[in-house]
Amino acid sequence: MKEETCVILENVRLSENTYRMKLSQQEENFPRPGMFFALRLPSFFLRRPFSLWQHDESSFSFVYKVVGKGTEAMSHMSKGDALDVLLGLGNGYCLAKSGDYPLLIGGGSGVGVMYDLARYLLQEGKHPQIAVGFNRKEEVYAEKEFRSLNLPFRLFTVDGSAGEKGFPTLALSSSHSYLYACGPLSLLKAIAETDLTPGQFSLECHMGCGYGCCMGCTIKTKLGPRRVCKDGPVFEKENLLW
Repeated sequence: MKEETCVILENVRLSENTYRMKLSQQEENFPRPGMFFALRLPSFFLRRPFSLWQHDESSFSFVYKVVGKGTEAMSHMSKGDALDVLLGLGNGYCLAKSGDYPLLIGGGSGVGVMYDLARYLLQEGKHPQIAVGFNRKEEVYAEKEFRSLNLPFRLFTVDGSAGEKGFPTLALSSSHSYLYACGPLSLLKAIAETDLTPGQFSLECHMGCGYGCCMGCTIKTKLGPRRVCKDGPVFEKENLLW
């Protein structure tokens, strides 16, 4: 974990209520996909945790959805604004278990995490398949970026207004070697109940500190209590209790 003052390099609207922010960093702080960071916003007490969209040695970007006063304030921030950030938090996805044809499922804000993971898997010579889901076409983002990876890609919307009608769980089949997922708890639970393939899920959770001290994000697992921020946010699918 490292605390750093990061400068906004970009803050752009991607779709309805969804934005992508790019921040500077002094060095690479995220050795594994699925790790996260926590922002301190002016005039707000608790930090806000976010997962990565993309990163390199000098910058990182992330996708966020406006759902409350904090993210609403973020949507009005401008290039050059500075933010206090805790970097390199949590444990990310393990790529060693992926096999050759893993399936990546993302829902809502969790879609961005799958983009970063897909790029890592491609670098290792894997052949990931991707399925992402939104409620309706106005919420869809990053379709162009995913398609530019030239991977099997399926887009789902609940109302059928973009891509296929339904949920990304429709992409589950016996052909994938492993599962990676990030999204609402309801989506992750549906995947776990539908498919027996081993996998790893990244959990979304309210956090107090972001590094394991306050215990506010503790969940029950088959291995006992675990903190989403410190022991996760990525967990083995088989160890989660629903």
